Amino acid sequence: MSISRCYNLMDFRQAAKRRLPAPVFNYMDGGADDEWTLRANTTAFDKYELMPRYLVDVSKIDARTKVLGAALDWPVFLAPTGMSRLFHHQKEPAVARAAAKAGTMYSLSTLSTTNIEDVAAASAGPKMFQIYIFKDRSLTEEFVQRCKAAKYTALCLTVDTLVAGNRERDHRFGMSMPPKFGIKSLLSFAMHPEWTLRVLSEPQMRMANVVHKVDAIGTGTMPVMEYINSQFDRSLTWKDVEWLAKQWGGPLAIKGVQSPEDAKRARDAGATAIMISNHGGRQLDSAPAPIDCVAPMRNAVGDALELIVDGGVRRGTHVLKALARGANACSIGRGYLYALAAGGEAGVDRALKLLRTEVERGMALTGCASVAQIDRNALVPWQ
Repeated sequence: MSISRCYNLMDFRQAAKRRLPAPVFNYMDGGADDEWTLRANTTAFDKYELMPRYLVDVSKIDARTKVLGAALDWPVFLAPTGMSRLFHHQKEPAVARAAAKAGTMYSLSTLSTTNIEDVAAASAGPKMFQIYIFKDRSLTEEFVQRCKAAKYTALCLTVDTLVAGNRERDHRFGMSMPPKFGIKSLLSFAMHPEWTLRVLSEPQMRMANVVHKVDAIGTGTMPVMEYINSQFDRSLTWKDVEWLAKQWGGPLAIKGVQSPEDAKRARDAGATAIMISNHGGRQLDSAPAPIDCVAPMRNAVGDALELIVDGGVRRGTHVLKALARGANACSIGRGYLYALAAGGEAGVDRALKLLRTEVERGMALTGCASVAQIDRNALVPWQ
């Protein structure tokens, strides 16, 4: 399926499914337990209706906004996702370049296959780094200093992965890290020779930001993953967030918070933003959809925090609904990974262009010439 025949983010999902071996696609596409939350993240948007308004001057649509210290051309940026090399050999730099061309921000994961400095060199656009507070605080401090030196705009602290979610698709399809040609998956790998040959000839399946820490135990992906898992600290509290906020001293998002009470704690601990997220439905199944959390959280913190809807965004109208509910912006993860898998940098370019066009078209049809005009009046009132 050519990317030229992809007309929305879900078309890229179908293209990605055709291009990737089943274990790899389902690793990207799957969620926890019964995948109820995975589905609800998107279907929850259907509960909200947009109210069209006409005879309003929308001859010029201004979708610009500022989030996490970054000036964006439109209110969507790219969320952190791990191991982009799994999905395409152009990996993280391709996505960072596409984000810059689209006038938005790219977020790099700690568990990326390209390091902080190389992504900074690949793109002059705004960048955020997703970080953890590790048992080894020196590693967290190192990341902070490297991000400062590489001129990253913001940090994003992920707080919802102290225990891994139960992702049964990985067991069902025989997914392992790094990918192995086991009996269950051999046929699927054989049926995708382009992907398989690339992995064999150019492996690069290394956690590039932390591999230097595990030289004593090996440099393969599994030893690095064992090291990372050993570093997750279940004793973390809001005091640790206060510590990180002081270390960084810049825009700081907490990713994984969903309750109004936790939003207030994040505000008090020094965060400047919340990425309202359930980890794409990959952690706690039955967690609420991010779009449903926006209004209660906004009521709790007022304008003290920026709120970003991270989860389930597949259409420009979803972005408008999130902003109308009180969000400052949205972020996408799977949406751009589908496009990366389908066509590398060119795929992400096209996906972002399509999504931005949807956002701006929706603004015109709801009579909103600027992001500031997208408020609760853009939604059909509750009956």
